[in-house]
Parts: sequence; C-alpha cells; structure tokens
Amino acid sequence: MQCVLLAAGYATRLYPLTENMPKALLKLGDKTILDMVIDKIDEVESVENIYIVTNEKFYTNFCDWSKTYTGPKGIKVINDHTTSNDNRLGAIGDLKYVIDLEKIDDEILVMASDNIFDFSLNSFVNLYREKDCDMICAHRIENKEDLHSMGVAELDENNKVLGFEEKPEKPKTDLGVSPFYLYKKDTISLVGQYLAEGNNPDAPGHFVPWLIGKKPVYAYVFDAVRIDIGTPESYYDACNRLKNGTLFKK
Repeated sequence: MQCVLLAAGYATRLYPLTENMPKALLKLGDKTILDMVIDKIDEVESVENIYIVTNEKFYTNFCDWSKTYTGPKGIKVINDHTTSNDNRLGAIGDLKYVIDLEKIDDEILVMASDNIFDFSLNSFVNLYREKDCDMICAHRIENKEDLHSMGVAELDENNKVLGFEEKPEKPKTDLGVSPFYLYKKDTISLVGQYLAEGNNPDAPGHFVPWLIGKKPVYAYVFDAVRIDIGTPESYYDACNRLKNGTLFKK
C-alpha cells in the first residue's frame, strides 16, 4: 500500500500564519501538524511509502522537514510545480500527478495533511480488508452548520455508500466525510478517467459520488475527535486544547 498526502494548497485563509510556511508544518506544541499525521500513518504496517505532494512555493519547506523524519516508511516530497490558487491542480489532479509520476500500481491511502484525529488508521485499514472495497471515513457531526463545508454521505445499514455530496446546501444526513480514503489497485486508473471526463479536480470528495456509480464503496464510521486546521480560529483552538490537555476530548 502507498500513501499520498495532499499538501499542495496555499492556505490563504490562515494568512499571515501561512504566508511563508505551509499549513501542515505549523506547530502544535513541540510537533508539527504533519508530524502528528505521519505518526498515525507510521502505525500502519502495510504502508510502504508516503508521497507528500506540494507546490513550488512550499516544496523546500517539506524537503527540509523530510530530512528530520526517522520513521519506518519511505518518504518522498513531490513538487506539482504550481505557484498559486489560480493554477493549482486541485486535490484529485495532484493525486493523478503522483500516480503518473511515480507509476503507482498499488492500493492507495489518500489523506489530507492538515487534519489531526484520535482514531487508529489500522481500524480503517482492517475494515477495508474485510470489505475488500474502496472506502471512505465518516463521523457524525454535532454542529450541523459544519456540514455545509464538507462532504456528506448517505449509508445503508451495512455502511455501503448510497449517496455523497460535497458541501451540500441541504445535507441529507449528519454523516460528515473526513479526508481519508482507501482505494483499491483497480481503482487507480479510474482517477484518470474521472478527470478525462472533465469532472471537478478540486476537493478529494468530488471523486466519491462518481465512483459509487462504478463500483461499491463503503464507509468506516468512527466515533472520535477530528480537527480540521483550516482557519486561524481552528488552529489557535487546537493549540489551546493541547495546552489544556483536552486536544482530543469531546
């Protein structure tokens, strides 16, 4: 299994914090956000290599970080050569870029680099093995306003994905989808087909409603805290929670 970490955004909502520093390398205590994400990935024995895809602006920052990594996985930082929000490839475009560049022909764990969480990725992978199907992650969202800014899934009684909508105006459920995806080896070619058909290359969740029309997709529903560091408020809140020892307390 290979892992692709999406880190090619420009995080303009976090300015001035991210004018010269990628969001994933902001500090939470004595660790970066990326450190905390990588710690979770390191626990998954089947992951061989971690590909961090970023942009021209932050490529050197991630290369410098990679020199400090002492974990068990192979690490490679990939520059998608974009320079701004205007010419960015989008998350799905970046995934395709890495697949093509590295000639990946394997199952892939795709993750955002700016979400910290308190569940085991091994539980996610184990269910993926059990179902032998592509898989997303979902959890119940208490603040219904948050559903407007994320993917929302409809599941059957076996957690098969029946419907999925990215940033819906009228969410059909309270199941928010986190940016963690497991794709089987035979799904890799479908990423290219999706883009070739002119579909939205941006948020990774846009691929899911298209995919469920082609093959079964299931959800791993977790009951744990996940924090998306997307605004100064969410970043400072996470810093304060860490300082108070309540980072992952509900």
